[in-house]
Amino acid sequence: MLTTEDPKEIRLSGISASPGICIGKAYIVDQEGVDVVEKYTLEKGDLNDEKNRFKAAVQQAIDELRGIISNTPEDLQQQTDILETHVVLLKDKMLYGRTLEIIEDDRVNAEWALKSVVSQIKSIFTEMEEDYFRQRVADIVHVSDRIMRNLTGAESVNLAAIRKRVILVATDLSPAQTSQIQLERIKGFVTDQGGKACHTSIIARTLELPAVQGLSNATRMIQSDDLIVVDGSQGVVIVHPTEQTLIEFAERQEVYEFEKSALTRESHLPAETIDKTRIKVMGNIELPEEVVSVHSYGGEGIGLYRSEFQYMGRPDFPSEFELYDKYKDVIEVMAPNPVTIRTLDVNGDKAISSSLQRDEANPALGLRGIRWCLKRQDVFQTQLRAILRSAVHGNVRIMFPMISTMAEIMEAKRQLDEAASSLERDALPFNRDIKIGILIEVPSAVIMADRLAAEVDFFSIGTNDLIQYALAIDRSNKAVNHLFQPLDPAVLRLLKMVADVGRKYRIRIFMCGEMAAYPAHIPVLLGLGLSELSMNPQAIPAAKNLIRKLKIRQTRDLVEKVLLEKSANDVYDLIRETYDTIINP
Repeated sequence: MLTTEDPKEIRLSGISASPGICIGKAYIVDQEGVDVVEKYTLEKGDLNDEKNRFKAAVQQAIDELRGIISNTPEDLQQQTDILETHVVLLKDKMLYGRTLEIIEDDRVNAEWALKSVVSQIKSIFTEMEEDYFRQRVADIVHVSDRIMRNLTGAESVNLAAIRKRVILVATDLSPAQTSQIQLERIKGFVTDQGGKACHTSIIARTLELPAVQGLSNATRMIQSDDLIVVDGSQGVVIVHPTEQTLIEFAERQEVYEFEKSALTRESHLPAETIDKTRIKVMGNIELPEEVVSVHSYGGEGIGLYRSEFQYMGRPDFPSEFELYDKYKDVIEVMAPNPVTIRTLDVNGDKAISSSLQRDEANPALGLRGIRWCLKRQDVFQTQLRAILRSAVHGNVRIMFPMISTMAEIMEAKRQLDEAASSLERDALPFNRDIKIGILIEVPSAVIMADRLAAEVDFFSIGTNDLIQYALAIDRSNKAVNHLFQPLDPAVLRLLKMVADVGRKYRIRIFMCGEMAAYPAHIPVLLGLGLSELSMNPQAIPAAKNLIRKLKIRQTRDLVEKVLLEKSANDVYDLIRETYDTIINP
């Protein structure tokens, strides 16, 4: 979307990828990619040479990534996990093997074969329901672009060579490119493509660089050396800002940095209410490198470690040692604080690229989460063994997703016991004495919470799916996503039911859904009796700061009132009216 406020100033709206404000000159990153690929037919005798040319281009790409990984500074090494995944993708059966097959079967040049394969993969991924998986297309594109450049001799972009303070503007930036960013020279970046869940956004947040993505037309509207303002918090980019705009955003930048510094200085203080109730505030992570952000922002552990990333974009499932090694790294950094590992929570058709199929009419209600793991017990056992082995190195909790029946939790626990027995037989060190929890994200689990409580140590509420299932809303559907309201009275009553079970059966109630990250929601969550909140790392300081201004008794009074309201807007207004002086809903 584009709006013009005067003949010079232009405002572009995109996706807030990483918060913060920066002002500076644009630096257009010319990808020098290969937009046009010619197709030509090969003689049968030339096929081996063509396949070898493709293999050489892939090996060159692997060598390039290995070089970037080895040259990444020690303090940024944890970012290279994404690049390691790209190395694996380069030999992926779906990408590498299929390209060789097309060269052989269709007798075409490597460039055309690669382009055809990538086009097929993109169509599969973009049809997936969840935004996270749709954005994995970017990884395929970055990897294939690297191969294509090697096939055609096109030059690659070297961000490490930039010698001035600039804001990067690009169609897209690969993880390999963002890992080359020199913080003393790059103020922030904007891209036409990408979104909040893409790996480039994750790196931006890790580096604390303001970033706006998904602008679609930034590279057309901005030229090198144009003065621009990037507001990563609001997802806005301003080109040719007026003097008044510059003053306004310079002041906003100063306020943002001051508030951020003030919050960060106090982020390692405990989150304790005025009336001395201690609340644990933890971080949600997807990639191992994000544990650094959790630690630096004062997180008291990992409330949700999504384990799906290690399964994505590869021709096979990760080995037990691969999983163990990644888990161990996170656990050791966070020790003695807890790390809550959620077992594999994807559809079977999303776990590995070689089995991508769209054979479920409604994947959200299909074979996903614990259902898929119990069907593929070989894969489940590998992960359970890795978790139990990694638990030797610190404080580990295991959490089973998508539990909808008592039978599922009983079978999941039996599988955990079986994994422990197999490790004992193999004489490998492990720790079976770990806390077991389930994600409450299906209404049936809320209804059966009193029975499920007898089988686990904790409940963790996954609000994203719980709201979706409770209100019958596909949150990715633009026609109805306005109905996705965490403060809907029906949702709050479900949370109250879970909280009541927790108190009655003395089981701890946590929340790792996105609802926990919003200041306006926190008084309600504390009033319900939640003892632990987990959120994206950058939200931790503000959450802890707010908790220190609350009284539990007052939040309980608030909950009694909000449960009588008829709409999410009414609840919102009541929260704002009660806490207007300390939160900004």
